[in-house]
Amino acid sequence: MSSKKITSDIVILGHIAKDINVIDGISKVEAGGSVYYGGIAGSHMGLKIIVLTRLNKEDFFLLEDFKKFGIKYYASPSDETSGLKNIYSSKNLEERVCKPLGFAGLFTKEEIPEINTQFFILGPIIAGEIDEYLVDYLANLFPGKLCMDIQGFVRIRDKKKDSVYFQDLSQEIKVKILKNVTILKVDKAEAKVLTGNGNIEKAAKELVELGPKEILLTHEKGISLYTDNNSYFFPWKYKVIRGRTGRGDTAFISYVGSRINKTPEESLKFAAALTSLKLESPGPFILPLFQVDDLIKNEY
Repeated sequence: MSSKKITSDIVILGHIAKDINVIDGISKVEAGGSVYYGGIAGSHMGLKIIVLTRLNKEDFFLLEDFKKFGIKYYASPSDETSGLKNIYSSKNLEERVCKPLGFAGLFTKEEIPEINTQFFILGPIIAGEIDEYLVDYLANLFPGKLCMDIQGFVRIRDKKKDSVYFQDLSQEIKVKILKNVTILKVDKAEAKVLTGNGNIEKAAKELVELGPKEILLTHEKGISLYTDNNSYFFPWKYKVIRGRTGRGDTAFISYVGSRINKTPEESLKFAAALTSLKLESPGPFILPLFQVDDLIKNEY
């Protein structure tokens, strides 16, 4: 890596996915992952995004969208490209069955270039991409700037059983990684796995006590935020839902990106509106920002 530091607004580290999304029996191969949905949404917010990822060289064509949208990326070659088979019913896009495909392996500290950034997002898809040692390393490099999607720590792949399932972290590992996190993103199911509590407000309060300053929580009704002293909620305002995959990644990047200049409440409102528009169409958010502003004025 060059000794000259690169500057960015946000860095996102995680595997880019080569997914198979199935809705009512109709299959489609699509790119996915936090780096993809989050990175492209962030670029359309006018943010300077850097992506750090891993994938098989045969699938480097998946990186073309990063070039197209002006996203700088560092891609390490691996034996496989990560991916999931996501099976939905159009009657309930909130629930899905996930089956494992490939896995691109563990990131190492040698894959982290010298970067100046406002926020550094850990956006793994599946457990095994990032370990507690890399979290420690990054927390020392980017104190107060580390943001994490817990999905890729509690979502486990079992190739023998052709399944993907959630599993809680040990208390030791949970405390070790979460004490380093400034903004933690979870969904309702992940919050319950981590705390054993099905009440999202109580679960979030337990998670705040482990170290994160802000807990961003997505669920079927909308997006919530919890801090030590305050909580906020904004509902989704989509007309129709056609782009469920990538909801959490989009909500996370739009919130974190907005937090560079705005308050938590303002950022949450912005993320709710932007993600609502993304939910209306498959693929990443690529709309002009005035549509987000219009939705905020009309619906929030």
